[in-house]
Amino acid sequence: MIYEQELLFSETKKTMSARDKRNAPNFLRNQFPGIGKFGIPTVKRQLVSLENVGLIACTNTRLDDQEYFDFGVHFFVDDYDFGSPYENPEKTLALYSQYRFCLTPDYSVYAEMPAWRQLESVAHSRWCGAWWQSKGMTVIPTISWDRYPSFDFCFEGVEIGSIVAVATYACRQQRMSFMRGYDAMFERLKPLAIICYGTPFPEMRGNIIAITPCHPRQFHREI
Repeated sequence: MIYEQELLFSETKKTMSARDKRNAPNFLRNQFPGIGKFGIPTVKRQLVSLENVGLIACTNTRLDDQEYFDFGVHFFVDDYDFGSPYENPEKTLALYSQYRFCLTPDYSVYAEMPAWRQLESVAHSRWCGAWWQSKGMTVIPTISWDRYPSFDFCFEGVEIGSIVAVATYACRQQRMSFMRGYDAMFERLKPLAIICYGTPFPEMRGNIIAITPCHPRQFHREI
């Protein structure tokens, strides 16, 4: 079915006029008017049960995954392992929509990136979340940041009081930098709860749901 959809899209694209291509929604990406000076799409606040939260990596999802239907999908893997949630969102809709909820893709905001690339990563993540929500999925925004200049945009596109997700598993050597961003995020977004992939730092505030990274098909809540 997915192959047939891709084939139809490919054939349709060949017959599109230049004007049609110019105005195609997935070229303009203007389906979700954002707020703020950057116009980043907004991931709307949604609630999920915070009891027995489990996560499965996007790289380990599969169709008709009945064993893990009640899990959420996370993207705390290398960017090149995501597949194509932004470039070709229709391709992964059937796959991700079968799970209870989905975190937005954790596109990297590396210190080595210029600000425009960091902004692009944030915008791509929020766009995916807004698009999935428009298709009826439950979505939790993933929040990531770099140093202080990125605070100008890395918390945009998320409603105040949302449940959000962060990761600490790769931040053990940058604890102070992580906490500066975390505190700024906490003050700005006032999250209802924080799903934390990895062991939380003791100074992290809020209602934290900790998830222990473990076997790829066995992401369970940390006790």
